[in-house]
Amino acid sequence: MLQLRPNCECCDRDLPAGSLQAMICSFECTFCSTCAHEVLSGKCPNCGGELVRRPIRPPGALVKHPASSERVTRERCA
Repeated sequence: MLQLRPNCECCDRDLPAGSLQAMICSFECTFCSTCAHEVLSGKCPNCGGELVRRPIRPPGALVKHPASSERVTRERCA
């Protein structure tokens, strides 16, 4: 089950569960699309993996499996 982290690890921008701007790697590191493309060139700084758009969890499923509220940030990005 994806964590659906609530923020960009790079700039701390809010990324709610339904955001089309959230990008993730296979380890669920989460970045906004601006940081993913302009700062990180589509590559996760944590694992080196590809950053792709995070899928949207259907609203009904969010009731049973809510998004994470734990914010994760990096000291340095890129």
